Amino acid sequence: MVDSSWTSTDQFNGIGSVWKDSMGKIQLMETRNLRRRETALHSELEALRWAVESILQHSTCQRFETYCKDLIAMITDPQACPNFSTEREVIQVLQMCFLEFKISHFPRTQNKIVDSLARNARSFHRSLCFIGCSIPVWLPRPPQD
Repeated sequence: MVDSSWTSTDQFNGIGSVWKDSMGKIQLMETRNLRRRETALHSELEALRWAVESILQHSTCQRFETYCKDLIAMITDPQACPNFSTEREVIQVLQMCFLEFKISHFPRTQNKIVDSLARNARSFHRSLCFIGCSIPVWLPRPPQD
């Protein structure tokens, strides 16, 4: 699951991802903040790119989930967002590294952990990047899905 948290006024946007195994157990959590992107969709795309690059180190067969239907449309239909052609090409190159690549919709109400990771990263007022299998004590604990 991937998510981003973006506002037009904050200095940073936050991105997060959670990788679960086939049994639904969390194997990896990631969160980081970046200088605010132009739009929320740019931020969602950056969250997906970072998650895809990270997961490549662990598996070549993955399904990615997001609540952002515009992101799914951009990836599955190149005509959906022609202004994002450069960004989409980066994802397409990464897709070729997978034996199987799927992106699907995941209801926002069921991605509380990823949403919390992204929101917490956005609220940090200094650089943040965390990758691990459990939440460190200095990072607010996300709600359990």
